[in-house]
Amino acid sequence: MGDHKEQHLRVGAAVRRRRRALELTLAVVSERSGLSVPFLSQIENDRARPSTASLEKLADALRTTAVELLAAADPACSVDVVRAEDVERLLAPQARSLVRGHHQMHASEFTGDHDAGREFQYRNDRLMYVADGGVEIEAEGRAYRLGRGDTLYLTGGVRHRWRATGPETRVLVVAVAEHIEAVEDRPR
Repeated sequence: MGDHKEQHLRVGAAVRRRRRALELTLAVVSERSGLSVPFLSQIENDRARPSTASLEKLADALRTTAVELLAAADPACSVDVVRAEDVERLLAPQARSLVRGHHQMHASEFTGDHDAGREFQYRNDRLMYVADGGVEIEAEGRAYRLGRGDTLYLTGGVRHRWRATGPETRVLVVAVAEHIEAVEDRPR
């Protein structure tokens, strides 16, 4: 009742917006992702739906995450409820977007294990909140161990990686969406 029900998810416009914001050609994205130019064109024109693996490659090439591309793909709603029992996970079972649509705020929930070897760097600030379990985070050459109820704030541009310390771990990540220019470029 009043919940936003997802229709066929179309990521093409979100991919195109992101690519253009980065001022990249399809050829450059193809080279970075290993996906063909014709396939990328079909994705952008919603004539093809990428697999989870292809979406991850595409997200990496566009310096974002698949969760954020999927979140930007949904139609915007002024009120939207994302129910815990909505088990149709659009990526792996460990990630789900908590805010659907092309909004100024993005939030994701990560449960269980996480690829600790993958390094992240985002343009805008992020807040990580540990709802259950624990995480280890490496940022700016320092290691942080967070437990239930702890938060970590990351300024835009900070390279970091993190991993869950147990299977029961649940982390919420809240950020200004990448398509919003929330902060000025900071000198390094």
